[in-house]
Amino acid sequence: MNKYSTGPYLSQINFPADLRSKFTHDDLPGVADDVRQYIIDVISEIGNSHFGASLGVVEMTVALHYVFNTPHDQLVWDVGHQAYGHKILTGRKDLFPSNRLKDGISGFPKRSESEYDTFGVGHSSTSISAALGMAMANNYKGESNRQHIAVIGDGAMTAGLAFEGLNHAGIEKDANLLVVLNDNCMSIDPNVGALKDYLTDITTSHTYNKVKDEVWNLLGKVSKFGPDAQSVASKISQALKGTLLKQSNLFESLNFRYFGPIDGHDVIGMAKVLEDLKDIPGPKILHCITRKGAGYRFSEEGNPTQWHAPGVFNKETGEIVKVLPKSPQAPKYQDVFGHTIVELAEENEKIMGITPAMPTGCSLTYMMKAMPDRAFDVGIAEQHAVTFSAGLATQGLIPFCNIYSSFMQRAYDQVLHDVALQNLNVVFCLDRGGLVGADGATHHGAFDLSYMRSIPNMTVSAPMDESELRNLMYTAQLEDMGPFTIRYPRGKGVMTEWKTKFQKIKVGTGRKLSSGNDLAILSIGHPGNFAKEAIEELKSTGASVAHYDMRFVKPLDETMLHEVFAKFDKVITVEDGCLMGGFGSAILEFMIDQKYSAEVVRLGIPDRFINHGTQAELWEECGFDKKAIVTEIKKMLGLDSTSSSSAVNN
Repeated sequence: MNKYSTGPYLSQINFPADLRSKFTHDDLPGVADDVRQYIIDVISEIGNSHFGASLGVVEMTVALHYVFNTPHDQLVWDVGHQAYGHKILTGRKDLFPSNRLKDGISGFPKRSESEYDTFGVGHSSTSISAALGMAMANNYKGESNRQHIAVIGDGAMTAGLAFEGLNHAGIEKDANLLVVLNDNCMSIDPNVGALKDYLTDITTSHTYNKVKDEVWNLLGKVSKFGPDAQSVASKISQALKGTLLKQSNLFESLNFRYFGPIDGHDVIGMAKVLEDLKDIPGPKILHCITRKGAGYRFSEEGNPTQWHAPGVFNKETGEIVKVLPKSPQAPKYQDVFGHTIVELAEENEKIMGITPAMPTGCSLTYMMKAMPDRAFDVGIAEQHAVTFSAGLATQGLIPFCNIYSSFMQRAYDQVLHDVALQNLNVVFCLDRGGLVGADGATHHGAFDLSYMRSIPNMTVSAPMDESELRNLMYTAQLEDMGPFTIRYPRGKGVMTEWKTKFQKIKVGTGRKLSSGNDLAILSIGHPGNFAKEAIEELKSTGASVAHYDMRFVKPLDETMLHEVFAKFDKVITVEDGCLMGGFGSAILEFMIDQKYSAEVVRLGIPDRFINHGTQAELWEECGFDKKAIVTEIKKMLGLDSTSSSSAVNN
C-alpha cells in the first residue's frame, strides 16, 4: 500500500492515456503540482535519489505526455535522472517509493522496466542519436506517423555525441524528430564552455525576445494569408536571430528548425507549442528555459549541486538530514584525491587537474579553488578531456585526468590512440571504480581493470586504502611514467588518520600483509580490506592464510607471484571488477605461462550487468564481501561444508 498522497489529479492517472483523456489544458498546472509534490514527498523520506533535475522538468514532462501519444510516439530522456515525473506518469506511481533501492525500480529509464522507457540511459548525450535511429527505422517500416522526441539538457549538449547526432539529423529531412533542449545552466555542477555562453546570449537577448514575440503575434493576426504567412514567419524569424543576436543560429546552421526560447514551467504554453510542432515536418529543436529544483523553495534558493541528490531531508524546513557518526570516520576516497593533488601541485608546478563536468563529485574543486589556472572542468566531454590531457603532456606537464570509471569507457580510443600509443605521461584517476551502489548498471565501474590492462605502455594500479592512494599519486608524478592508471572506489576508505607522509612505491610491486601456510589471498584495491577482515575472523579456526595486496594489475609483481605459486596450491583472488579479463584473469595467465599448477578461485563481479542496491548489498550479491571470502576459505580448506558463495562467478 502506497502511504504517500498523490493529490486530486495524479490519483486519477495511472498511464499517460488517463492524462490525455481526463484533463483539459486548464487542468495541467494542477497535474504538474501533484507530480512535483509527490516527488518531494517520496524523495524527502527515502533519500538515495536525484532530486533537482526531475523537479526542473515536471511541467515539461506533463506537457510531453499530454500532447504526444506515448508510447506510440517515442520519448527518449537523456541521462535519465530527470525522468522521475515520467516514471510516475507511466505506470510506476505506486512503485516510485522503491526508486533506486535493491530490487526496486531503476533511477534511470530502462527498456526492460517499461514500454514507455524507449531507450536505456544513464550516460549523457545519447538521446538525439537514439531518437534519430528510431525515427529512421520507423520511416523504413512505413510508420512515419510516429513522433520521436529527445529531451536533452544543456550540459549534455556539450558532448561530442550530441553534436554528431545533430549533424546527421540535419540531413534527414523526413525524420520526425523533435529535440527538446532543457536549458537550466546546470548538469550536476554549473555548465561551462562556449555553448553555455551561446545559449545565455539567446535567452538574455531582451531585444530579440521582445521583437520575436511581437512578430509572431502579428503573424497570428494575418493568418488569412494562409501558407504565405508561414513562409514570411520563417524568413522574419531567421533574420531576427541573425541580426539581433549578431550571429547565425547554431542549430539552424545544422538544418534544424529552431523554436524558442520558451518558459519551460508554463505547462499550458508548452502544451500548445508542442501541439503546433507536431505538424511541422523534419528535424526541429525547442529551446526551453527551466530552473533546476523548480517549485521547491529550498532547492531553488540553495546550492543546486547539493540539491542534485540531497539524501533524506525535511520537506517542511529544507534541512538536509545528516546522521552524525559516533566516532571519527574515514574520508571518502575522492576527498583524499582532492586534497592530495593540491599538496602535490604545491610542490610540483607541472601538475594539472582535469575533469569532465564532475569537479564536485571527484573533489577537483579543491584544486580549482586553490589553483584556478591549473585545474580545468572541460564539460561533459570525456574524449576531449583525455586528448586535452595528452596535449598538456606533450609539453612536459603532468595532467591528472580524473574521470569516473564508467565514463572513461566513452574515451577508450583516446586513451589508446592519443595517450598510450605516444607513451605520454597522463595520470588517469578513475573514481567510482567497482560497484557504485544505487546508480546501478549504467554507472558501475566494473570494467576498467580489464580494459586498461590490455593497453600497451599502461600502468594499472588500485590502492587498498587512503595512504596507498596518496602514495600512488605521489609516485605517478615523480618521473615520466608514461600512461598511469589509479582506480579507487566510491565512498569511504578505512583510515581516520589518512594524511600520511608520501612514500614512493616501486611500480609493479605488491605488499605481503600477513603470512600463512594453507592458502593465499591475492587482492587488488579496496576489497583487500574485506580479505583482511575475513582472515581475522578465521583465526579461531586455525586456518593459516597469507594475504598479498598486489597494488598493481599491470605490471604484476612477478617476484611475489613466484613466491605464492611455489608455496601454495590453493589461491583466492579478490577484486571489485569484472572477472572476465580482470585481475584474477591476469593471475591465471601468469600461472599458466609460468607452468604452475594450483586451485585458483576468483571472486569478483560476474559476467552480467549488476542492478542497483547499496554497495554492501551488491558486494554480497556478487560474492566478494567478507562473508563470501570466509565461506570460500572454509570450503577450500575443508573447514565447512557450506556451498561456496562464489558459485555465481564460476
